Amino acid sequence: MATNTFDIVLGCLFPVALLLVGYRLRGQFLSWSDLRDNLFPGDPSPGTNYFSLERAYHSYLQYLTLSHNDVRRMRTSYASLGRAHKNLGYKIGYPQKLDRLWEATSMNATLAEDIAELAAKEHPELKYSPKVQANTADLARVRESLKHYVRDWSEVGKQERQRTFAPVLNLLSRVEPEQRNRTRILVPGSGLGRLAWEISQLGFDTTANELSYFMILAFRLLLSPATTQEVGQHKIRPYAHWFSHQRSTENLFRSVSFPDAVPRLGPNFRLLEDDFLKIPVPPSTSPSEFWSSDQTQTPTHSPQGYDYIVTLFFIDTSFNIFATMEKIYKLLKPGGSWVNLGPLLWSGGGQCKVELSLEELLVAAEEIGFVISRPSTEEHPEQQKTVECEYTADPNAMMRWTYKTEFWVAKKPQ
Repeated sequence: MATNTFDIVLGCLFPVALLLVGYRLRGQFLSWSDLRDNLFPGDPSPGTNYFSLERAYHSYLQYLTLSHNDVRRMRTSYASLGRAHKNLGYKIGYPQKLDRLWEATSMNATLAEDIAELAAKEHPELKYSPKVQANTADLARVRESLKHYVRDWSEVGKQERQRTFAPVLNLLSRVEPEQRNRTRILVPGSGLGRLAWEISQLGFDTTANELSYFMILAFRLLLSPATTQEVGQHKIRPYAHWFSHQRSTENLFRSVSFPDAVPRLGPNFRLLEDDFLKIPVPPSTSPSEFWSSDQTQTPTHSPQGYDYIVTLFFIDTSFNIFATMEKIYKLLKPGGSWVNLGPLLWSGGGQCKVELSLEELLVAAEEIGFVISRPSTEEHPEQQKTVECEYTADPNAMMRWTYKTEFWVAKKPQ
């Protein structure tokens, strides 16, 4: 009987001991938050917002620690090789490669710390908020946001941008210049804001909308005169953490300068930091409308809503595409246009309420009330078409991931 009791107690204590050992070695292996997520998959707390200001801020602060933990794990793996293979790795310079990864991570960490420092200045309450223990998923979000500096704000990303921006900008260029300051455009899921900024540079009354503070905080580094004053001021090594498909070590650790233009918020360019589904319909009077020179005439009022809503690589991020399309329809003024370009890369595992094909999605849009534009000529800017493009790609890599995105224009009837 005593033996059975001892076995039961030992069986209960053994998992606890493993947890304690894992926690003590978390710097070499997994963080406590990673360990917790592996043991208890799913949302650790029902109210968790994985893209919140607090989580993004603390993730940028912990970027260096999390990234160096990655390097430590890689060094541990290399150290586990047998003597002959370890010697071979030494001859080809693999230990030096890991040293360079450590250095590249430190360089990128300076940028991450600048982002966090600016966030703390703009949101002083962050310094007193409870610490969020970032995990590997948060590290991936930081890396993805930093990588968008290359896509959105560097010469390296110019070709990729031109490929995806051109159909949208060509369509909007048909609006007469004198009407543009009275034409409202909303760009939800704007990321680091380049497309929205380009639209504002054409003279449109433009609102960029983004939910993720990982993106917002990175974008604000460029928007603030305190942190960005000139073209090419910042550098990043965006590909250093991804060893696969690299032709050379030099290619892996190359740096990219940014920005190639300096954006600023202004009367016709605003940033709305909120969930797209919570955005209210804008009032009939636009901020860009103005009184006549003699101050005696009332400005012309337009119907409530936006003239255009532009979705670029956005709609497939929705967990309920029906709700997203209904919201787009509601936010448009009568006669307004929904302009879309992007893939249908739905989140798997049952996260989405529905995962539609292109055919199903367009039928659903028409059921909601949209009229899909189908001009008679192929060359018309509103013509539905497939656009092959990449997204945050490494142009020098051995692998290319090409999307066959779909471009269309859908209108809300008058």
